[in-house]
Amino acid sequence: MQVDTLIENGLVFNTFSQKFERKDIAIENGKILMVGVDLQFETKKIVDAHNRYIIPGLIDSHMHIESSMTDPAHFGNEAVKFGTTTVIADAHEISNVAGIKGLKDFMAQKSIIDVFYALPSSVPSTRTEMETTGGVIGLKETEELLKDPRIVCLGEAMNFKGIVSQPESLIRQIIKLCKELRPTMPLEGHCPQYSGLDLAKFAASGITSDHTYQTPASIVERINNGMFIQFQKKSMSKENMQTIIDHNFYEYAAFVTDDVMADDLVNGHLNVIVKEAIDMGMPAEKAIYMATYTPARRMSLNDRGAIAPGRVADLIFLDDPQQFNIQEVYKSGQLSSGITPLQPDFPASLKNSVKVKKITTADLELSSDKTSILANVIEINQQGTFTKHVQERLAVKNGLVDWQSAGLSLLMVQERYGKNGNISFALVKNALNKSGAIGTTWAHDHHNLMVMGTDLESMVVAQHELVDEQGGYVVVNQGQIVANAPLNIGGIISSKPVAELAEEIKQVRTEMQNLGYHNFNEIMSFSTISLLVSPELKISDVGMFDVKSQRKVPLFEA
Repeated sequence: MQVDTLIENGLVFNTFSQKFERKDIAIENGKILMVGVDLQFETKKIVDAHNRYIIPGLIDSHMHIESSMTDPAHFGNEAVKFGTTTVIADAHEISNVAGIKGLKDFMAQKSIIDVFYALPSSVPSTRTEMETTGGVIGLKETEELLKDPRIVCLGEAMNFKGIVSQPESLIRQIIKLCKELRPTMPLEGHCPQYSGLDLAKFAASGITSDHTYQTPASIVERINNGMFIQFQKKSMSKENMQTIIDHNFYEYAAFVTDDVMADDLVNGHLNVIVKEAIDMGMPAEKAIYMATYTPARRMSLNDRGAIAPGRVADLIFLDDPQQFNIQEVYKSGQLSSGITPLQPDFPASLKNSVKVKKITTADLELSSDKTSILANVIEINQQGTFTKHVQERLAVKNGLVDWQSAGLSLLMVQERYGKNGNISFALVKNALNKSGAIGTTWAHDHHNLMVMGTDLESMVVAQHELVDEQGGYVVVNQGQIVANAPLNIGGIISSKPVAELAEEIKQVRTEMQNLGYHNFNEIMSFSTISLLVSPELKISDVGMFDVKSQRKVPLFEA
């Protein structure tokens, strides 16, 4: 019998014994035909592994391609270099921008790697009364999408109040429909900081995973409640990894990336997290298992995640599993470096999605007829994306609220889909300390136009630039644009290769720091001030909201 490729002299990872064994691998039609000792096949190509270690391609079971501000084609071209060969993408960002049509346009893009999709459950992330989005994924859209075999799970359900205490909420109805039409499909969740009865109610809805920030206690509680844990970078700690080791929890967890900025993607993807786990004391074989087999099993992708007959021939060659240095990657039996990179092809409708009027400084003035006023303020946490709700007493001078003297920044969110013209304001603490502004249309999850600044002229410059370029990320210093990453596809995706985009994003990050914005991920921190499901106080085009209660919070107390 003849096969396409025969790989010899490799130390092959046996997923089921979780050991490396000296074996040969026969590949036919992009899949593994046989794994064994001294295989005898006629072959078109022989690959000598030279005693290198061979593991399955990495599988990322929870991620957002749009979080890299790119598309499936450009993303795949980059991620495959680092051993990621399969992803389950929750494309709720493009869905919030353009609804089911935008999602289908996104899913139509080709990629070198295999891209499966999660059904967006959070479009909008809360309710239409709380935020304006470009599209809505309701029951009709859900039923249509569930017919697509590329949809393998329900994307992260985030509306905690709707899930646990509103039986007729849209998310509860979506969950019910998924159970009826796809009863074995996993339902993915987003439940930060919830515990006890709150967690039990959340899990009782049928949601059986969580990928948010974890602690040793939360890991044990969630897994003991039947939940699957997906570890993203912010949950990677020695204590958390030791919890998995001590409790032998390997079967109930996987590594994921969730969000990877473009300037990080050029340096690595899921492989970075696997290497961190190994460096934190997890045996390499276990870390590999949690980046290949457990995510495949979680998503019922039974044709991958292991090097065994019938599996897709996605392979990674390592010189040393402990160091996890990737030398070569094979995608469906082909050396990835020899595969021609793909290019995206989006319709014109996604390139004209920012439909707002240009503002003036007068539009940004906060007026009051009092001598002082009590403001509700969003305080940024410099260690993560959560915020705090604080209050500040502010002076009023000549009829205008003097927020500048209190060291605050002004934040404006402008509805940008041409639906209602909403504009809302917030005051932000621990943001900028120099004269300038930051603006973006990459504002999770509603992706309206958002500008924050310390001087009104810079804010106007940022807003005008975003309108002119149809979306992006802009930094203005003393009225001058000093960093700009245009995102002309839906206001959230760049049409450029990742390497070029990465340089633009790197400059945005640097200039944000120069204005005094400090966080372990400045861009994500700013972009999630608008995420109404991430504690504690966040904003949309409708106004500020307390995340847990979904109560609207006024800018100024009466």
